[in-house]
Amino acid sequence: MKRGNIYESAANTLGLFNSPCLAKVELRVTCKGISDRDALSKPDPCVLIKMKSHGQWLEVDRTEVIRSSISPTFSKVFTVDFYFEEVQRLRYELYDISSNHNGIKEADFLGAMECTLGQIVSQRKLTKPLLKQGSTVSKSFIMVTAEELTGNDDYVELSFSARKLDDKDFFSKSDPFLEIFRMNDDDTLQLVHRTETVMNNLNPVWKTFKTSLNSLCSGDHDRPLKCTVWDWDSNGKHDYIGEYQATFKEMRGAMDGRQVGCTVRERCKGKVGWCICQSERCKGKVHTFEVIGVKLPFDCHLSSQVAIDFTASNGDPHNSCSLHYIHPYQPNEYLKALVAVGEICQDYDSDKMFPAFGFGAQIPPDFKCYCVCVLFWVFPTYVYGCAGIQGVVEAYQTCLPKLQLYGPTNIAPIIQKVASSASQEMHTKEAMQYFILLILTDGVITDMADTREAIVQASHLPMSIIIVGVGSADFSDMQMLDGDDGILRSPKGEPCLRDIVQFVPFRNFKHGSPAELAKTVLAEVPNQVVDYYNNKGIKPKVPSEFESSRTFAP
Repeated sequence: MKRGNIYESAANTLGLFNSPCLAKVELRVTCKGISDRDALSKPDPCVLIKMKSHGQWLEVDRTEVIRSSISPTFSKVFTVDFYFEEVQRLRYELYDISSNHNGIKEADFLGAMECTLGQIVSQRKLTKPLLKQGSTVSKSFIMVTAEELTGNDDYVELSFSARKLDDKDFFSKSDPFLEIFRMNDDDTLQLVHRTETVMNNLNPVWKTFKTSLNSLCSGDHDRPLKCTVWDWDSNGKHDYIGEYQATFKEMRGAMDGRQVGCTVRERCKGKVGWCICQSERCKGKVHTFEVIGVKLPFDCHLSSQVAIDFTASNGDPHNSCSLHYIHPYQPNEYLKALVAVGEICQDYDSDKMFPAFGFGAQIPPDFKCYCVCVLFWVFPTYVYGCAGIQGVVEAYQTCLPKLQLYGPTNIAPIIQKVASSASQEMHTKEAMQYFILLILTDGVITDMADTREAIVQASHLPMSIIIVGVGSADFSDMQMLDGDDGILRSPKGEPCLRDIVQFVPFRNFKHGSPAELAKTVLAEVPNQVVDYYNNKGIKPKVPSEFESSRTFAP
């Protein structure tokens, strides 16, 4: 069986499970460079968002249809539940929907993009080309941006109207629509809402809409908001009527029924119109929601590192009883655990390169000649990185036949090696990179005193340790490292600053899905990340760039 197929076999066992929501995330969609299928007109794009559940793609929601646009910015905001410890697969499908109907069945398929929610959240802004039928890469791109909702967020209802707008049409009155933008910290604009178009009307009253304060102003009532009025044209080249700026604090003056009038100045003729805002907190009620759990800082990337036990107690890899046995059709327990946890972590790894450690084996003198991508051994130190979790799987399968399994089961040197990298990150005093070490082992470690000392020292650093016990050995001593039954102390009596170790025996998940294993071992990681940076008084770094949303059409 090909290596990639074994990887896929393990990966395909991952699924969706019900668990407490870590956070709520708002997703916004923009497309660029959509191809014109009709030479006489521009496409009328619409994007469907689907989520994979039990092997099937299910539609979650869809954007509005934007007429005559090759680079649309959709105003529709998708709010989804984000689970750090699960693989949440998303699919975005782009369609050209004729103005004669709004159905998808008769629409032209323009392309699709698949990703995971973790990839969007970790990058904050994910841009990928759209794939046509047959997985052909198109010249069109889709960009999905993510914004995490704050712990408590009010919803507000806003209604806008205008008076005495300038007439931009010759044979009829203007067809106005309004766009509301939030001013970001880097002075770019984020589209918050686009109203419907009111046809042939210079005194429009747009429909009331509801939005969260997080979307509207990032919870900052004094943040500038820009409102722009356009005259809609069927060719997508809309005429500018005017604009004004206000803050939500100023808009709140209308909560008791008072109107907030704002001058709309037309650029060329200097005519003055009026746009009136009325706002209320959902008819006098403040609607809030609680985000269960804690948030993982968006701009903190995880550096995932793997250590695999190659001691003789695992058994001869050529024997079907061995824990390292490479079955031609089924992944062994090491591969199942590796893929289950690694599939999650790699979405948050900035460079997608996994340092992979091996311990407990005797290495032949010409070992380096055998492999291009080999495991990262502690003694002697061959420094190589594997491209993603699949690269680790391939390196594992390549190296295994060349090694003589031996001993002992010492993991303190591996913890110290990762800790040295984490120590360098600690001195940056920024929440930029956090280290996760995944250790897969079949037995009780033989350097317990040194391991306890290494863990206590590592508890001061930006790192967490996940230990998965493979096989049927007695792992009772491992529970002490976990710290769930009491604070772990070094041989000298020094306590751990915080709990950074999670241990689970794989046999508890042997007859279930490996995704359940991933949920169990990774569920504590977001708390550990936040606890570390809170203890250090370090706040997540604010992103310096947000793409402006100024190219749009309703």
